[in-house]
Amino acid sequence: MHKPEVKTMFCFRRTMIMLCFFFIVTTVLSESPDERSCILNFPFPSSPNFQLTCGHGNWGGFLNNCCGSAFPGYLYALGKRANQTDGSSLFLNSSQQTSCLSELSRHELDSLSCGIEKLTAGGGGCSDYSVADVEANLGSELRNLEQGCWFREGGSSSCGSCVRIWRGIGGGSGSDVCRFAVLVSMTSRRIDDEIGVEKVYSCLEQQRNEYFSGNDGSASGAGESKRKSRKDFWILTGVVTVVMASLIIAISIFTIRFILSRKRGTNTNLITRKSGFQEMKLDDYPCPKFTIKEIYNATSNLSITNLTGEGAAGKVYKGILPNTGQKVAIKHIINDGNAETVVREVTSLCHVRHPNLVALLGCCVGDYECFLVYEFCPNGNLYQWIFGKEKCLSWTRRLEIAIDSARGLWFLHTFSEGRIVHRDIKPTNILLGPHFEAKLSDFGLSKVMEDGDIQVSSEVRGTFGYVDPEYLNNRQVDSSGDVYSFGVVLLQIISGKKVINMNMKEPLPLHKMAKAFTKGESMLEFADPKMTGDYPSEAFKLVFELALSCTGIKQDRPNMEKVLIKLEQALALSTKRQNPIPSTSPDQISVSERFEQSDLDT
Repeated sequence: MHKPEVKTMFCFRRTMIMLCFFFIVTTVLSESPDERSCILNFPFPSSPNFQLTCGHGNWGGFLNNCCGSAFPGYLYALGKRANQTDGSSLFLNSSQQTSCLSELSRHELDSLSCGIEKLTAGGGGCSDYSVADVEANLGSELRNLEQGCWFREGGSSSCGSCVRIWRGIGGGSGSDVCRFAVLVSMTSRRIDDEIGVEKVYSCLEQQRNEYFSGNDGSASGAGESKRKSRKDFWILTGVVTVVMASLIIAISIFTIRFILSRKRGTNTNLITRKSGFQEMKLDDYPCPKFTIKEIYNATSNLSITNLTGEGAAGKVYKGILPNTGQKVAIKHIINDGNAETVVREVTSLCHVRHPNLVALLGCCVGDYECFLVYEFCPNGNLYQWIFGKEKCLSWTRRLEIAIDSARGLWFLHTFSEGRIVHRDIKPTNILLGPHFEAKLSDFGLSKVMEDGDIQVSSEVRGTFGYVDPEYLNNRQVDSSGDVYSFGVVLLQIISGKKVINMNMKEPLPLHKMAKAFTKGESMLEFADPKMTGDYPSEAFKLVFELALSCTGIKQDRPNMEKVLIKLEQALALSTKRQNPIPSTSPDQISVSERFEQSDLDT
């Protein structure tokens, strides 16, 4: 490198350090804004993890100059505002945005046209979302991002998987805004975890290095508009780097694919992978096969009017089988990265039938897509009934749903051909049939294990808030993790509360919050106000204490058989019966007979 260029880089870095220092000092000295100032809570968090430098990335091209140094603090401030204001829009309106961007610009950060302005409310769609809107419309994406971008101690997420989840959020022209709506919502739920949030930001902002150039000169040079020659130098450097990086990546991909095809005797594209799955996996299980034509006829060509929901693996449509007229739910999977999920669903559910498990009726594998066909549950899922504003479940109905769910989980944990660990028990995975009978669903994370076997997972799976903390630490997969998740769900059933209480100054997991209500009669204050006190206090306390025992330390948790017995006792207290149905004494009826009797009842 020539001496003039070295001198230029040295002067540029010194200037940027002075600008960032000036920004921090002046922001700290201006903590008493007037009515026209930015409503966001600047300065940025005091944690040293939020240091401002111009070495920040451009978030995969979303930003176009050096305002990346201010952007993490801006996002954190949005998250803090969302955490403190209930129901308001995640993003600022145009006048509020102008005030905040002007404040940043006064500190010589070129923020008025750097890309932040795209996150302004009033543009429709995700730009007008609140946290509640994100949970309602992008709930699965939010949970996936929380789980896939968990970088704290004990977490196993990689930045690559976090970025893939991030880039899969939204769709169409508004996908960027939807991604940031999900990210700000996640920030609001983790507002006290500055280190964890900063790690997520650090990962996502450096997408530029993966998807664009690996050189940060172009972004830095844009901040020096008065030195055009220097700017041109860095732009040229960036272009050259992009070309070189693209060539290297292309050659690497070609080489890897060639080696894999030679080694496996097959290509790695979607068509071959699906065909291989069809020939080698599905034929091993007695799972009925549907044709593509039958699937498309059943759903009116995947009509949007038949769309009932969307999960991490794909979209779900309601349909009617043309030959039988049976109503079904059809999961449409187009991402071959979810092939493992399909295998787990088929191996876990195909040959299993139980009144409290959603029945897998068949599957269909095409060249570019895959379908799983389930029985249809017309009353939706438990989450909709616990948290729906216009919906309310009686105390006895809640107990019956809990009993059904516990019975299904007990069946899985004692299945004769190998116990099945579900690994994703939560309200959205508890579906409700025509008579509100509960059925466990979504076996995409399940594990089939031998009796007494404990497996160690290579990565943490499950949904944030429902995952056993001990599993987070040791990654040991066994049925006690399902018991923990069920305990959290049980607390939600009786309280109507979210898994994390974000309205408190220090957000708490639900089971820790519940422990504060364990003295005397105060535990009745934990009850869902929608029930208006219409429940026996003795039965409520029994279920409350049972839920806490399920979320206790691993060695003290009951198995699902004991959980079921306790719940049946609570139902007996609630209905004033001495001998509730099903029997509270499993010793009187064998496990297989109990389930056969349940089959007859349905």
